[in-house]
Amino acid sequence: MRPDDDYDDLKEFNHDYEGDTSVLEKMHLEYQKLLKQNPDLEAHLNSLPKKVFTGKQHPKQSSKAVFFCYQLPVEQKKSNPDGTEEREWTTDSGYTQWYLYNLENEEVVTEPTDIIDLISSTPETTRFRSIKNETLSEIRQIIEKRIKDSYLKKVQAPIGVKANLKAWMELS
Repeated sequence: MRPDDDYDDLKEFNHDYEGDTSVLEKMHLEYQKLLKQNPDLEAHLNSLPKKVFTGKQHPKQSSKAVFFCYQLPVEQKKSNPDGTEEREWTTDSGYTQWYLYNLENEEVVTEPTDIIDLISSTPETTRFRSIKNETLSEIRQIIEKRIKDSYLKKVQAPIGVKANLKAWMELS
């Protein structure tokens, strides 16, 4: 290599290889730490209903948002005993997508690194709600339409295949 060669790609590769812990990796490590510190936590989480809802105060006064966590479906091949193959849609092997709907500007944020600090809670976090149920339902419909119009169309999911709401939280 010559001194005037561009080393940015090499620097980026080295950073990625040796790298810093990403926010998503930190989130996963924090989750693993919580499971380790609380041996009964995983069983408790598994015992929760299929959907959970809660609310807490928004960190910014007079701001309101609603957080949603969806399991998005994926298409899987399934081999039959007779050697034929079927395709089925399942959320069991799908991936998780976060959505944060800001009531002030009607913006939807999907980047977990922009959401995590808003929804982080401890057992001591006080449950708080002030958004009307009708408004919450309307926002949920907006998010589900967005999922249908973007993700489900992109993966060409057949009619009737839906994302699975796992958790949502009012921030008000």
